[in-house]
Parts: sequence; C-alpha cells; structure tokens
Amino acid sequence: MTERKTRHEAATPRLSRDSLHLAKEVRSIQRRAADHDGRIVTIGPLVFFSTETGDAWMLEPAGHLASRLATDGDPLPVHIEETETRYAIGWQGRYRIEGQMFIYEDNCSHRLTAIQGYPVQRLLHAIDEAKGH
Repeated sequence: MTERKTRHEAATPRLSRDSLHLAKEVRSIQRRAADHDGRIVTIGPLVFFSTETGDAWMLEPAGHLASRLATDGDPLPVHIEETETRYAIGWQGRYRIEGQMFIYEDNCSHRLTAIQGYPVQRLLHAIDEAKGH
C-alpha cells in the first residue's frame, strides 16, 4: 500500500527490515554516478539508476514518481525518512518514458526536462520488475 501527500509526496509501503536501507542505496548510486558508472538497481517497488553521464535517479514506477540524485556526477539532496518497517521519500517530480526519451517534470517549477541517451530498454525492464513487486 502506498500513501501519497499532495505537496511533499511520500511513498510509505512496508518492506522487510533487510530491504530498508534507502539512504545507503542513494549514497551508493550517487557514488556510481560520480564515477560515471551506469547501473540499474531494483529494491522492492523502487528503481535506482546511474548513467555514464553522471546522472542518478530514484523512481517509484507505480506512481511515476522521481527524484534526481545526481547530475554530472555531483550528488543532489533528497529527503528520506526511514524506520524499521516504513519509509517516506520527498519526491521531487514525476517521470515518463516516451520512445527513447526520459521525461521529467519538476513538482515545484513544473519544468519539463527531456533526456536522451539513458538505457531506456534496460530501465523499462527494471520498472516492470519493480511494478511486479
């Protein structure tokens, strides 16, 4: 079950204690982005990915929610609260994939950013996997 808040959207599903290490995963994917190492990781209903261009993202496919974790190798802040059984994320925007484009809309500015060059097919596979969780 996912709860969402209007202004500062948050997902708070229950996960096993072993899978609840989101802050650690965020730091790990940010390090991958700093090294320009493209990776895709699925943890429960979430997808984390970094790119060879130094970008990193955290996605919640069920709600098309997204937070940018790094750009050009530089880490960006993201709000995460964790307990042993729940987590809350301050989602910064929403995403969609159209053809080979990753499109992001920022919650505050409503600015749309279209990005080419991400591994869209591998990303879609990871998104399907996360939705099946």
